[in-house]
Amino acid sequence: MKRKEKVSVITLGCSKNTVDSERLMRQIQLNDIPMTDDPNKADTVIINTCGFIEAAKEESVNTILQAVALKNSGKLKKLIVAGCLSERYMDDLKNEIPEVDVYFGTEKYEEIIKELGGKFKYELLGERLLSTPSHTAYLKISEGCDHPCSFCAIPLMRGKHQSKPMESLIEETEFLASNGTKELILIAQDTTDYGKDIYGRKNLSELLNKLSEVKGIEWIRLMYAYPSHFPEDLIEVIADNPKILNYVDIPMQHISDDVLKSMRRGVTSRQTYNLLYKLRKRIPDITLRTTFIVGYPNETEKDFQQLVDFIKEIKFDRVGTFTFSVEENTSSFILGDPVPKEEKERRKEILMEIQSQISLDKNQSFVGKTLTVLLESKESEYYVGRSYRDAPEVDGEVLFKSNKKLKPGHFYDVKITDYDEYDLYGEVILKEEN
Repeated sequence: MKRKEKVSVITLGCSKNTVDSERLMRQIQLNDIPMTDDPNKADTVIINTCGFIEAAKEESVNTILQAVALKNSGKLKKLIVAGCLSERYMDDLKNEIPEVDVYFGTEKYEEIIKELGGKFKYELLGERLLSTPSHTAYLKISEGCDHPCSFCAIPLMRGKHQSKPMESLIEETEFLASNGTKELILIAQDTTDYGKDIYGRKNLSELLNKLSEVKGIEWIRLMYAYPSHFPEDLIEVIADNPKILNYVDIPMQHISDDVLKSMRRGVTSRQTYNLLYKLRKRIPDITLRTTFIVGYPNETEKDFQQLVDFIKEIKFDRVGTFTFSVEENTSSFILGDPVPKEEKERRKEILMEIQSQISLDKNQSFVGKTLTVLLESKESEYYVGRSYRDAPEVDGEVLFKSNKKLKPGHFYDVKITDYDEYDLYGEVILKEEN
């Protein structure tokens, strides 16, 4: 009997790409096409690329070239490239890397399945083959973005904002829950814009409440909430619904009014402060995650110092910092890249050093307290899990010991006994919340 050719899917970039790959892999699976995690053992490799910033583009190109080397050595029969980089630079890629058999843009599931000799199954649009642990899954509630941020190329690759119908998201969540998902992580280019295009208003709050009613879902985590025109009712839903975690990821990017205006963020420093004060007042134990860009073309030393003071004052729980990257066809492209790379790195290191101490102090405050932890795995002597404060991959973890064998994907109470700048350490209280 002829051996069926194996397919390997490589996913690069953000969690939104992860969801795209999971949908694609489910369609591959339903077509009885065998898959492997090892590209070296595959006949066909599909690379789902990222084209967001320079570092991500370099990683995508290098991954493609590695697969080309496999193909040239005779180990690989077919190479397919898809995703954001391919959407944005398809003509250039075809000219520069002609060894790739076929290029596709974003969300071209049907075309890729057809290329593999399969048939796309429309009736199973909400189904995915999870690449995350089954107890945690991302839910992409919309695609694209309407914001005109000067530095961002997302609308060039993903188009305008398009919310997914609430009914289909509930159906997808029910599918995930039936397969063991307990933590749902809502993602989009901007989660707070959800619903405006198909319902005529922002109704993320209604979606959150309906998703929380799905049996099996215990935690719902909100990422990528845009600070401009943050829905007031959303604060109440987070505060009042026990399944909506007291955790919000709000990419701020900066606090200087001059920089925010040039970035076209649609929000002022005062509005930003007011939002954060409201969140902290209504939800005192809320975990706030954010990201900043340093080295933006018109960021002066005064602007940077304002950002430093902002971080010291607000004391975010989690902070990610990026250095400015010049992106073609964005409105900031004409500003050039006047801030030297060394200066960008200096500013980044200053912010991360400040945040490191803030994180250390915050973690110290949890010693003696008990946190509910979703267990992920066991590594050496420690069980490793996450509390409501910890999104997977980007935040810290809770490491704890137990004399009893514990089950990944279950919730446990952990008394915190120690800490470092990233993680908490503790001992399990043997009363399973499941």
